[in-house]
Amino acid sequence: MKSKSIAVVGAAETTRMGAVPELSNLGLNLDAALNAMADAGLTPQDIDGIATAGEHPWTVSTMLGIKPKWIDSTNVGGCSYMVHVRHAAAAIAAGYCTTVLITHGESGRSQVAPARYAPNPGTLFGQFESPYGLGAPVTQVTLPALRFMKETDTTEEDLALLAVIQREWAAKNPRAFARDPITVDQVLSSSMIAYPFRKLLCCLVTDGGGALILTSADRAKDFPTKPVYIMGTGEGIEHSIVSMMADMSTSGAFRLSGEAAFASAGITHADVDHVMLYDPFAHVPFYALEDLGFCGRGEAKYLYRERHTAPGGRLPVNTSGGGLSYQHSGMYGMFALQESVRQMRGIAAAQIEGAKVSVCHGIGSMFSAAGTIIFTNEA
Repeated sequence: MKSKSIAVVGAAETTRMGAVPELSNLGLNLDAALNAMADAGLTPQDIDGIATAGEHPWTVSTMLGIKPKWIDSTNVGGCSYMVHVRHAAAAIAAGYCTTVLITHGESGRSQVAPARYAPNPGTLFGQFESPYGLGAPVTQVTLPALRFMKETDTTEEDLALLAVIQREWAAKNPRAFARDPITVDQVLSSSMIAYPFRKLLCCLVTDGGGALILTSADRAKDFPTKPVYIMGTGEGIEHSIVSMMADMSTSGAFRLSGEAAFASAGITHADVDHVMLYDPFAHVPFYALEDLGFCGRGEAKYLYRERHTAPGGRLPVNTSGGGLSYQHSGMYGMFALQESVRQMRGIAAAQIEGAKVSVCHGIGSMFSAAGTIIFTNEA
């Protein structure tokens, strides 16, 4: 796929987010899809490709009246939507379809007709982690976080500062779920969940969703929205469960995905104006900044201590407020993609002046998978 040959021409989130007790996962997918189609000036009859994770493509397409000739139900956790963007771009470039709708919707907070998951004793997790007390995601990432902190001299105060800075971004965003200012002391005195994670170091639990519409760049001028071009893409998998990580202080999946994205984009880190990093827990952006090559080993903490990632900094990160303060329905990747698109369109609540390149990176299933998309607003 040639760089910048595919464009995002439709992007929208659900009409309401945070607490939406009247809509199920499916209802949130449909709401986001209709909003994205309205944004692009399209009808269901104009869509011939569809991708979803968590909800089945046939359910979403049937309810919308779409008859797709290309489908993708890849589900590798919260970064599935980054992977969908990559796959959809390749499908359009190959001529399998012309216009792809990617949807997400999740009743994470209200739990309206939720999917039910239980540890399967036949899986690696069921055999080798669940019997030892691992369950909720926060219990699975404690050891990697502690190993990373030990090897890089990153402190609990550093994690807390990241949460504080992301709340500063959220305060600029009317759609953010948590907007009240917080301090490092408040973060460190919030309820302990699973050491070293306190409540304010963990992602939100909200309802919501979003949708994207992709087509070929040569058609982008036919749409009412400002096109956002896909410059580079990557994806990767390292392992199945946390205890299989080759090194708990770094992610092989992050490196694979990031290297592919930057290579296909043909840019360097100095060309990047804006970054969105999936942040289910406060330590994950530290991994991402180092594994994606924005800084050296053990240097991510200094980007926060010196406020380079904060409002007014040279490397704006998670400008919506991220999963810690904006929204987090359970599979956060779509919300990160939406903010990258808004920044490239020039319509974000905390808009970065003159931003031309945005890197959006996601994690899936406790460091198992990753997806990276690089966007630009220059054809």
